[in-house]
Amino acid sequence: MSRSMWRNFAGDQVCRPRAIENPGTAAELSAALERADKRGDIVRVAGSGHSFNDAVLTDGTLITLNRMNRVLDVDRGSGLVRCEAGISLGALSAAMWDHGLAFANLGDIDVQSIAGATATGTHGAGIGLPNLSASLRSIELTLADGSRVEVDADHDPQAYRAARVSLGALGVVSAVTLQAVPAFTLSGVDTLASRADVLDGIDELADGNDHFGFFAFAHSPLVMTKTWNRTTEPPRPRTKSAEWIHEELLTNYAFWAVCRMGRARPRWIPALNRLCSKLSGTTRTVDRSYRVFATPRRVPITEMEYAIPREHAADAVRRVLALAEESRFDVPVPIEVRFVAPDDAFLSPAGERPSCYIAVHQFEKMEWEPYFRAVEDLMIGYGGRPHWGKRHFRTAVDLAPEYPHWDRFAAVRDRLDPQRRFTNAYVSRVLGE
Repeated sequence: MSRSMWRNFAGDQVCRPRAIENPGTAAELSAALERADKRGDIVRVAGSGHSFNDAVLTDGTLITLNRMNRVLDVDRGSGLVRCEAGISLGALSAAMWDHGLAFANLGDIDVQSIAGATATGTHGAGIGLPNLSASLRSIELTLADGSRVEVDADHDPQAYRAARVSLGALGVVSAVTLQAVPAFTLSGVDTLASRADVLDGIDELADGNDHFGFFAFAHSPLVMTKTWNRTTEPPRPRTKSAEWIHEELLTNYAFWAVCRMGRARPRWIPALNRLCSKLSGTTRTVDRSYRVFATPRRVPITEMEYAIPREHAADAVRRVLALAEESRFDVPVPIEVRFVAPDDAFLSPAGERPSCYIAVHQFEKMEWEPYFRAVEDLMIGYGGRPHWGKRHFRTAVDLAPEYPHWDRFAAVRDRLDPQRRFTNAYVSRVLGE
């Protein structure tokens, strides 16, 4: 019998599960897990499919939570929001805004589910703000036998610190309670700056803005800085036409065309990269926080991202760009650099240290592995930890020494999933059997 196919958003991770379950309630989820348990299936969960690696793949049971997408409770006074795990960051942001609340920080994409984003340690930009999983105040896990447990800082604190960034290895996150903040407006400025000046002043820029990051093309002396700061100005959304020109025509379709030219004519890449940098210009946006944070990303790429101690940021960026400019690599896509505060989740890439995240990308159908491996070797030298939802080549053997609480996570995993029902090839590779 033919099996249904699942693929990620980029189309480069594919599996054919024995069963694809799409529960709409906690009871239906429990029943689906009971069926999988009886069959002895490996169970994985797909959120929006926005991971670049094989974290979701299984030939057993694949759970999709897109129907479990409701906001269950909002307490405006405390800022606590209870929601089902399948709701997207964008939908949840809009719903919270209606109650005068917002995420303290978000990444530049908001299509991920809240469970998928937190399970992989997804982050935004802001040296004073930790990743998204740090906002979780309690987590409901549905285990392999269909039973449910709720963990928080007071009730099973070890499981709570493990479940915030879990890679889906403990159970299915079915609902969460998160800490929101009062809704706020951001003034966002994207502008060109000298690469040398930005790297020389990188600490001042990171410390001097609520949110700071930048994009840097190989072969270009310019970078596109992104600074977002809170403002008391009222939101002034772009007109529909202005938004389409900036967010779609320039950011996506024009850049997509340039990448295709670079793929067809690799020797043009240095000139194309310099052209892209020069044409970026300056834009200013004053709007609701979640609208400023997130940008549609339609250019088909693959990505690797590493978190390193922030004190190595400038040196590491210089070395990555020098690597991308070597003649053996053709890289038409910029690197992205952001800063994040520490947190205490056991497997957080930013765990217990202020971190600089450096992301490298490659355009579709272009060779990416040699470039990514070379960058990863640099990152390992800085004690780098990979973003769990993106490509990397690490294994449990060499990852364990990078995480001070690796053994504590393993103990929680042994307790909550002793039969390894949630362990596919990716989880086995990065966490061990």
